[in-house]
Amino acid sequence: MFAPVYLDHNATTPLDPAVLDAMMPWLTGQFGNPSSRHEYGRAARRAVDEARARVAAAIGAHATEIVFTSGGSEANNLFVKGAAACRKPGVLAVSAVEHPCVGKPAGQLARRGWTLRTLAVDAQGRVDAEAYREVLAERPQLVSVMLANNETGVLQDVASLASAARPAGAWFHTDAVQAVGKIAVDFRALNAAGVHALTLSAHKIGGPKGAAALVLDKRVELEPLIAGGGHERGLRSGTENVAAIVGFGVACELAAQRLDERATRIRALRDALETGLRAMGARLFGDGAERLPNTTYFSLPDLDGETLVGHLDRAGFAVASGAACSSANPEPSHVLRAMGVPGEIARGAVRVSLGSGSTERQVEDFLRTLRETAKKLQHLTAIAV
Repeated sequence: MFAPVYLDHNATTPLDPAVLDAMMPWLTGQFGNPSSRHEYGRAARRAVDEARARVAAAIGAHATEIVFTSGGSEANNLFVKGAAACRKPGVLAVSAVEHPCVGKPAGQLARRGWTLRTLAVDAQGRVDAEAYREVLAERPQLVSVMLANNETGVLQDVASLASAARPAGAWFHTDAVQAVGKIAVDFRALNAAGVHALTLSAHKIGGPKGAAALVLDKRVELEPLIAGGGHERGLRSGTENVAAIVGFGVACELAAQRLDERATRIRALRDALETGLRAMGARLFGDGAERLPNTTYFSLPDLDGETLVGHLDRAGFAVASGAACSSANPEPSHVLRAMGVPGEIARGAVRVSLGSGSTERQVEDFLRTLRETAKKLQHLTAIAV
């Protein structure tokens, strides 16, 4: 019997069994509040501290630089809004391909006196060098450029971008949610280059939803989004989600241990997938740039991405559309628009993101099903015309 195939790991990943095992005691008998002074609380505090050390070790940071949050969106908002609150309004620069949880808070700041500069990207989705130089000439106070794009998988040379921003005195942040666990990420090296803050999230690496972190250079001052009892060095008040944080720590440790082996195997699967897609006449977005080893973003001629994703889902394959659509106002991906992709092509975008459980057989089955589905849809389109 055919089993459904999950090919949407950039959206979220299955919970690793070892992570679940580590979390279970903190969902049952070990229920203490980490702020309590009795043994139940002290045990919970030790668990949080151990998880903090694991997260830090996985990305070359120090445990004191880890600020736990409820998710990557909160961590990104904490930096963008928290840093802005501690500086006089000036220029804020974010790339045109950022996730909305960076782009939207940046837009909020623009309505409160900040000057928002959107960094243009080239046809491959990389920050345009000339456009970046022009923005740096305005001496931005805050810059945020993601390390790996969630749609295309394209990597930015964040170290070089951060280094170039240093003379302007900018605080530089990178959303590394998609990068951690797929490529090597070293916060200490990035920090030396000029990166002041970095975001990562548990559920992208086999951990639970509801746990993430902002890795923060302690010289950077932030105003907290959530005020209260002073948790997380006063930067994020609220009783810690101990079970999720414990799982986050284990997921980070496992991701670091398995990184090289997984990346090599998954890259080979992605290459096989893209060979098959090219044979079908697919356009691959960002394929001229360095990308995550697991991500393929493509469109097929004359096919709507949402429609294709729906048919593939019914055939047992979970993938993602690149379009943020509503029935009244279908809009192509802002990432593809920034890359200069025509709207009619961008609306056909489909993302496949492989993971630790992906297999050669799954890729072969997906390509076969895609060919059959595309042929049927193209036939229907021809009849309709």
